Amino acid sequence: MVAEFKRYGLNKYRRLTGSLQILGGLALLGGLFYVPLTVIGSAGLSILMFMGLAIRIRLRDSFIQSTPALFYAVLNMVILIAILQGFN
Repeated sequence: MVAEFKRYGLNKYRRLTGSLQILGGLALLGGLFYVPLTVIGSAGLSILMFMGLAIRIRLRDSFIQSTPALFYAVLNMVILIAILQGFN
């Protein structure tokens, strides 16, 4: 991951990104007990993953290299939409 962040030109954001990912995961776990945490966690992780996908597109990575970011962005967006629809 260190080499990847250097390749992206985002080495100074590596720890921030990792911390936000951990917090997002913890928010999803906490969301099992307090639903608003699910909204925060899934929205935050969706944004992070869409930004990661944008970086990969900017660097002209292959579709295969970009697939994990796309998958997790869509997965978290599906979680967010499902939770928000459940409130209505």
